[in-house]
Amino acid sequence: EVQLVESGGGLVQAGGSLRLSCAASGFTFDDYAIGWFRQVPGKEREGVSCIKETYGSTYYTDSVKGRFTISSDKAKNTVYLQMNSLKPEDTAVYYCVAERAPCTLVRDSLGRKARWGQGTQVTVSS
Repeated sequence: EVQLVESGGGLVQAGGSLRLSCAASGFTFDDYAIGWFRQVPGKEREGVSCIKETYGSTYYTDSVKGRFTISSDKAKNTVYLQMNSLKPEDTAVYYCVAERAPCTLVRDSLGRKARWGQGTQVTVSS
C-alpha cells in the first residue's frame, strides 16, 4: 500500500525557510513521480514541484522557481522540499503526492490519480 507522510510545516516569517519532508513507502521509489501540491481554502490546488528519479526530471511552478528546491534520498525513500525566501502567498496546506506517471501528467491532471499524503500546514506571516 502506498503511504506518504509529510512533515516539516509550521509558522515562519516572510523571508524565512522551511524544509518539508515526504516519507514514502509501499512502492518502488524510482517508478513514481513524487511531488508537492498546495491548497488554500476556496482556491484550486496548485502543483508546486515534482521529481521523478528515473528521468532525472524536476518541475517547479513559476511562482516558486529560484526559491524552492525539490530533492530525494533514495536510501530513505524520502523527498524533500526546501523552501527559501518564503512569502505570505506561500501559505497553504502542502500535500505530498505520488503517481506512476511523468511529472507533467501529475501536474496537468492536478494529481487526480495520485496517492496523497495527509498534508502539512505552512503559514508565512508578513
